[in-house]
Amino acid sequence: MELFELTKALVNIPSVTGHEGACTEFMRYQLLERRYRVELQTVSDGRSNVLAFHGVPEVVLSTHLDTVPPFVPASEDDEFIYGRGSCDAKGIVASQILAAERLRDEGVRDFGLLFLVGEETTSDGAQAANAAPRGSKYIINGEPTENKLVIGSKGNLRLDLRTRGRMAHSAYPHLGESAIEKLLDILADLRRLPVSQDPVLGASTMNIGVIAGGRAANVIPDEARAEVLFRTVKDSTELRAQIRELLEGRCEYEFVRDTPALMMEKLDGYETDVVAFTTDLPSLTRWGRPSLLGPGSISVAHTDHERVRKTDLLRAVDLYCRLVRELKSRIRLKAS
Repeated sequence: MELFELTKALVNIPSVTGHEGACTEFMRYQLLERRYRVELQTVSDGRSNVLAFHGVPEVVLSTHLDTVPPFVPASEDDEFIYGRGSCDAKGIVASQILAAERLRDEGVRDFGLLFLVGEETTSDGAQAANAAPRGSKYIINGEPTENKLVIGSKGNLRLDLRTRGRMAHSAYPHLGESAIEKLLDILADLRRLPVSQDPVLGASTMNIGVIAGGRAANVIPDEARAEVLFRTVKDSTELRAQIRELLEGRCEYEFVRDTPALMMEKLDGYETDVVAFTTDLPSLTRWGRPSLLGPGSISVAHTDHERVRKTDLLRAVDLYCRLVRELKSRIRLKAS
């Protein structure tokens, strides 16, 4: 089926964040071949979002083209398609394109497709898109939600840290100053910060994702760094203030990303869920009221066994069509 072949073709194009160019060009060609009005929106050198329209884009289907490393080519069996991006989010791209084709065949007009770069790091593609909205009233974002309509997603606060020390021979530690020991003390203090709670989203969490530093086992380390990610459930102002108070004068630090938690409306007739991950939606505030739904499970995204069930891809096409129809009906009712 075309849906499965398109998914595999997309998976087989490496598009780790920052290197999405080949995938962007493939998408541009695919959408032009399908007779959409297609635009590329520059995000940075060699990187662009892809926008496609059928009439005026009142409702927009959107997801991202970039993946986390490493590249894993596509494979399949009777039940699943495997490979990097199969569920996060290239199978979603294919499902949205096939949904758009079905809608157009049914005579539905005035919708769009928005495929973004940079979601896996700083959502710079979404930020660029938000600077140039096209008047849409609703945006339906795709992430692996097991085809459930998400009513709440956590935020994302990323903190990068760097400590400095003084090198010395490890046999004479008093002559040096360990940057790694400084960093470990700071990370231990960060882990003791109070945890915020939300009745819908649950508890905020913290992950120390990267630790690096040092020269050799017999050298007192003069530098160390870490990357820390908080999954937030409320406004981050208080948390940022606590972090600044804890870190000031102890290290160099930077808040690399601060994406707020997001609550979305519940629609009748859809199975719903709450997710702990963050999406591009908080950076797409000028593209209309948000919905979040897509095939696949986040539990296998970013793993060496990433996969998406073929029947879930087919179901997603049905759900995207249904959502677009229902949201366009809302627009017509408001206009009448």
